[in-house]
Amino acid sequence: MGAGFNLVVLALPGAAFGLICYKESYSMEIRFARTDSEIISCYEVMRELRPHLSRKEFCSRIRQQEESGYYLVYLAEDEKPLAVAGFRISRNLAWGSFLYVDDLVTSSSYRSLGYGSKLLSWLLDYAVQHGCDQFHLDSGVQRVGAHKFYQREGLQLSSYHFQKVLKGSS
Repeated sequence: MGAGFNLVVLALPGAAFGLICYKESYSMEIRFARTDSEIISCYEVMRELRPHLSRKEFCSRIRQQEESGYYLVYLAEDEKPLAVAGFRISRNLAWGSFLYVDDLVTSSSYRSLGYGSKLLSWLLDYAVQHGCDQFHLDSGVQRVGAHKFYQREGLQLSSYHFQKVLKGSS
């Protein structure tokens, strides 16, 4: 279930005048993180969104969440994860069948380059392919840049999310 993308930058006619020209090829795909090593490879990107998680506990937390239907996917370029998403498909009375995004983050070094948009588009397509009626995610109130991104991508602010911590912070 991967989407492939190759980008080729070709030399321009200015090369004859001493300008630096180059050709690069990038291989970009979206993959499910299935093995422990694939999960761990996503840690540095996910840490930007979930800094409270240690590298040591990251894989075991993902494995625990998988027991309730959680999937971890990542957009990789030449094997390096640049954007990561965790999601699940579920049902409830309010929304029917829905895909809920628990985690969605692009490495800060690669934001505004289209990687987050590609991953979000993949998630929306996955939801449609799996018969979901709706697509949902929550975003912290402090993540103003992310909110602008979601609205640009066609998502609507539709509700408030309330919480109360009952024990610990993890």
